[in-house]
Amino acid sequence: MNTGNKLKKRLARDFVKAKPAAVLSVGESVKLAREFNELSQNALSDLTGIPQSTISAIEKNRISLGVERAKVLARSLKVHPAVLLFPNWNTEKEIAA
Repeated sequence: MNTGNKLKKRLARDFVKAKPAAVLSVGESVKLAREFNELSQNALSDLTGIPQSTISAIEKNRISLGVERAKVLARSLKVHPAVLLFPNWNTEKEIAA
């Protein structure tokens, strides 16, 4: 067995899967993505054409994000729409169901 394979096996054996640090709402995921991109609600509104008041309501979970708005926001926030719509999606849990 070559050194590369030994290293891969050791790394796989020592791998510890990270636990989620927080459970996010859809609004929180939008806000975090916006803040990560260093955008104000007004700046995001200018980029997307979505009124600032609507962005605020989405971030406060007062109105539903919806697929079409998620696509528009995702383009400006440089994320996949699923990141915004399904912030707590657990692939392993869903596959097992």
